[in-house]
Amino acid sequence: MTVTREAPQLREVSTSSLVPTPTVVAHRGASGHRPEHTLDAYRTAIRMGADDIELDLVATGDGVLVARHDLELSVTTDVADRPALAHLRRRMVVDGVEQHGWFAQDLTLAELKTLAARERMPGTRPGNAAYDGAEGVPTLTEVLAMVGAESLRRGRTVGVALELKHAAHHDAAGLPLDVPLLRELARQGLDHPWARVTLMSFEAPVLRRLATRTRLPLLQLLDRGHRVTSEELDEIDEYADGLGAHTSLVLPRDAAGAVGTPSTLVREAHRRGLTLHAWTVRAENRFLPTDLRRGDAPDALGDMAGEVRALLAAGVDGVITDHPEQALAVLRERVGQTASQR
Repeated sequence: MTVTREAPQLREVSTSSLVPTPTVVAHRGASGHRPEHTLDAYRTAIRMGADDIELDLVATGDGVLVARHDLELSVTTDVADRPALAHLRRRMVVDGVEQHGWFAQDLTLAELKTLAARERMPGTRPGNAAYDGAEGVPTLTEVLAMVGAESLRRGRTVGVALELKHAAHHDAAGLPLDVPLLRELARQGLDHPWARVTLMSFEAPVLRRLATRTRLPLLQLLDRGHRVTSEELDEIDEYADGLGAHTSLVLPRDAAGAVGTPSTLVREAHRRGLTLHAWTVRAENRFLPTDLRRGDAPDALGDMAGEVRALLAAGVDGVITDHPEQALAVLRERVGQTASQR
């Protein structure tokens, strides 16, 4: 049975999440304010008050996990400006898509550490581009050490959500992500259920593999356009603890791109005891539903708070966002409203 849309009236009815306070997860750090997957982006998110930071993991040729969304490096680093690495440029098929550039799996960690990070979307986020070149590409070890230090400094435990990117591709290249991941988590004492570490992937096979080797919570990621059936949710419930669903799977958009009535996905997930985190909430008009945009400029900031409110009303257990400070403001507003009603 396909998860269907609810009756129109349900958009205005608050559905309870499975957690006392929904989590705000900083997507690739505070990537609305700093170049993604830099230590500065993560620290900025923590300073803003984000509950968790999210990072994507790929492997270098010598098997070291680093924080990058893509295997191909030219969009988010200055690799194209490094003559010593020019010979590594090539074509490669990643998850069925042919790409041309420089790939993390072709560089050693030493080579990758010569690169400087840069903003992925300089036209949309020119303020971020001002930080181009300020940092390199961090390893998982470096990020976890920084999170531990920031947690001690601020007197609160900051969570980490780790997404394994292109897991099957890494397997085929002889660079399985889960092996160094679990080894590093164990080395840092983060391999237990209370460690505030969550493991995520779009690929079910690597999550099924992890389910037999760790007690850390696992999230099955679902991309836009995914038609989720009850049978699939039952299968996910066998190995995962929750879902990470594209916002449009929770708040479907109509033909004009406006948010309509919530789907039943949150309800169906909760019925099985699965949490649901919605991704990725961004503040710029180009990423928002048409009824939440402000003005015509695609890169101007729209009503992101409105999307967060709608997701919370739909009962999500967490919001994954490039702009954690805005999501946190909505949560504080919500808590204040609840307190005033007591």
